[in-house]
Amino acid sequence: MVRALVYAACASALLAAGCSSLAVREPARVSDGALVAPNGMSLYTFDRDPVGQSVCNGMCAQNWPPLTAPADATRSGDWMVINRQDGSRQWAYRGKPLYFWVKDRVPGDRTGDGFNGVWRLARP
Repeated sequence: MVRALVYAACASALLAAGCSSLAVREPARVSDGALVAPNGMSLYTFDRDPVGQSVCNGMCAQNWPPLTAPADATRSGDWMVINRQDGSRQWAYRGKPLYFWVKDRVPGDRTGDGFNGVWRLARP
């Protein structure tokens, strides 16, 4: 009887651990009405990007680095992963690829909003 209880407890613990490891972690969170990366830096969208595609490459991507997605990242809810021209992967929110702005220096900076009339602060 004791052995059966130990096995049941172990099975429950393994199941719980397995389920928690499968939990989906979103690549960004909302802060003051805008999306920010885990490091607290503001995220932006580019008006010229078609849904599900990034056209910000080369020098553009140097100034507006993409929010990269790991190799095992998968679509979840409003979040999707797109393949970039250089073969890397990028997070997109509701189909819009997400970027950082190199001139934002500290969490909370939002200096890229409205830049050249085509960059927008990413909002939920």
